[in-house]
Amino acid sequence: MRSKITSIPYTRLIKIFEADGFSIVRRKGDHIIMTKRGIKRPLVIKSSPKRVPVTHIRTNMRTAGMSRERYFQLLEKAK
Repeated sequence: MRSKITSIPYTRLIKIFEADGFSIVRRKGDHIIMTKRGIKRPLVIKSSPKRVPVTHIRTNMRTAGMSRERYFQLLEKAK
């Protein structure tokens, strides 16, 4: 059974990427910028609206090189 990626609060998404080794480097307005050694592009997570749309989650997963399986492992831990 494949799980479906759904909209989640931005704070939970930050916890997921922090668990994967990313750290917040700056905040500008409602944008939170996260980086990780070895990843060329930074992740951008918006804090408005409170829930992150699925398209933004998928884009950040692609940028981070994160698999669906890894995302769901970290999602379970980031409750």
